[in-house]
Amino acid sequence: MNITMNIKKYMMLGGVALALGIANSSCVGDLDLEPIDPTKIFADPSNEEWLGNAFSQCYANLIHAGNSDPGGANISTPNAGMSVYNRIVFGLCEYPTDEAFWIWEDDGHREIITNSFSANNVQLEVCYSRLYQHIAVCNSFMAVTEDNADNEKIARMRAEVRTLRALSYYFMVDLFGNVGFILTAPDGTEPVQTPRAEIYKWLEGELAELVDGGELDAPAVYGRIGKDAAEALLARVYLNAEVYTDGAVSAWDKCLQRCNNIIERHKGTGYKQSGLANNYLALFCGNNEEYMPGGGNTAENEILWGLPFDGDHAQSYGGTTFLMAGAISAGGFGCQSAWSSLTAREELSRRFESEPQDTRWSLWIRDGRGIENAEFGKFENAGYQAIKWTNLMHTNGVVDMSSTFSSPWGVADLALFRLADVYLMRAECFLHGQGDRVSALEGVNYLRERAGVSKWVGSDLNAENLLDERSRELYFEMTRRTDLIRFGKYVGPAQATWAWKGNSLDGGTISERYRLMPIPTNILAAQPEFKQNPGY
Repeated sequence: MNITMNIKKYMMLGGVALALGIANSSCVGDLDLEPIDPTKIFADPSNEEWLGNAFSQCYANLIHAGNSDPGGANISTPNAGMSVYNRIVFGLCEYPTDEAFWIWEDDGHREIITNSFSANNVQLEVCYSRLYQHIAVCNSFMAVTEDNADNEKIARMRAEVRTLRALSYYFMVDLFGNVGFILTAPDGTEPVQTPRAEIYKWLEGELAELVDGGELDAPAVYGRIGKDAAEALLARVYLNAEVYTDGAVSAWDKCLQRCNNIIERHKGTGYKQSGLANNYLALFCGNNEEYMPGGGNTAENEILWGLPFDGDHAQSYGGTTFLMAGAISAGGFGCQSAWSSLTAREELSRRFESEPQDTRWSLWIRDGRGIENAEFGKFENAGYQAIKWTNLMHTNGVVDMSSTFSSPWGVADLALFRLADVYLMRAECFLHGQGDRVSALEGVNYLRERAGVSKWVGSDLNAENLLDERSRELYFEMTRRTDLIRFGKYVGPAQATWAWKGNSLDGGTISERYRLMPIPTNILAAQPEFKQNPGY
């Protein structure tokens, strides 16, 4: 089996016909397959058209809203673009925090942004539905290929699908806590509401088996998930073990080991032999696929795995289109679309002020704008424009600010796991008694030196500084809500405040109940045996 195929090349508009991983390596022409009709139903995994279609849907449902065009959705939603996997998850992971400010108040956005949401919030309903829709697609693939699991080709596919399914359960348990859990194909069987700690235990076992089992050890495949990403996801699960088990389990030692495994596989290349890319901005530009596994720049695969986007085969109102267009008001940066809707919270902006030469905010638009998020609905009065993803092109890691490429769609790939996060997780493990200070500082300083700011010394490595550094490095990468909760800054007696927290411009404190999102009302109506999260 040829498993070294470029996934983006085979993604068709609408998302369910990705003809990947099913061709014979002896003939390149075999890769040029026609889109497969998603309405066809096959029950024979030996049928390669069926197999490719079923497998591809497990990826496509992370990228597209539906099966027709970017404006259609395959779940119930008032806005198809809003329902794209990464966009709806981004909203729940970033909007309630001190990083992202979305100026529009419709469709429940204001309640999420101000931490004043209830179980009726449409954003919660769409996110819950989108994650379970993806889980259902993965469960279906697992069920219909079960009898062929000893086939090498199908075994690799099954390992990838299990990892993708674990990703969705990770977001479910992180956001909603005790959620419905099911591993069988959709057949009318209802998911069983399962305690958060039990799903944590399942995630640990599932991901450890996948990482250590060998099926994901094959060479990196562009756009497809592999061992590095699976192990990075496992490290994140361990990072939050105390949160997910209400303090019953601490796994800092296991998190450290997983981080070290990944780092050791990457050291010897890239920035100062760290495995990181040499240029931060290039990681988020139009041809950043070079930094993805299998993407061409094997010396700097900092993006351990991400979602591939382009203007031809992977058009989406989520992905990097949303992140680019939302942040600009008049085009530019290689993106023709301008939505004037996404800015940085004042607190995120302040985090860069002490060292304004920091590369990581060098593309932001600040001139003529106030730092405060003064008003909803008025982009010009809502804070700095936080430009991170662009359609600009790089050459040998240097982004060309005069690039003439332009598209209405975001063509940059969207990193979901980066080696930079692994270095930061390793440093956090040290704060919990695991690992050594030298290695912890080394990893953080790789990131700071690359960004052009001062190195840390031993006394700089503390919880407050590390939480801020995670924000500077990883802002808008869907980690902030989880980080704030883990550091005790989201709710509780030591919680931080920020603009519009608690529905006040100056910010206020919020109830302990917001540690979890509520189970959506429509889910409780469909399964009245489910229990709502405390306080809702």
